[in-house]
Amino acid sequence: MVWRVLGRLIMVPLGFILATLTAMFILFSLGAERVTQTVARRDVDIDAWFSMFSLAQDTIVLLSTVTIIPAILLVIVGEVARIRSSVYYILGGGAVLAAWPLMNRFGSIGQDPSKLADLWTVFATAGFAGGFIYWLVAGRRA
Repeated sequence: MVWRVLGRLIMVPLGFILATLTAMFILFSLGAERVTQTVARRDVDIDAWFSMFSLAQDTIVLLSTVTIIPAILLVIVGEVARIRSSVYYILGGGAVLAAWPLMNRFGSIGQDPSKLADLWTVFATAGFAGGFIYWLVAGRRA
């Protein structure tokens, strides 16, 4: 009994850290790819570069409580309820990260939601991957 609790105390944070690193890697690699594709498709104007730098500054908020607290709550609920389903962690991770651009949009009312479709896709993909990695490391034995 003690070894099981000790194992969970090690595996849950390890799984969360690995899931976070995976999501960040995918977020930044897919984000860089989307920026490259956007720049290659059209003439580059200075406003596009400023908006790209603004987006890069906004991603720092990703590491703050906007995304970390819901992700931690997702893990806590999964552990307490002993949810072993991969679907719970994969969809939950995708929902947590996909909600971030939506919440960020409320600060600037003038943005067109159709322009955020690529951004939502990148964030949701990163969340799905992070949720899957957490399930692989710690969620299967919840």
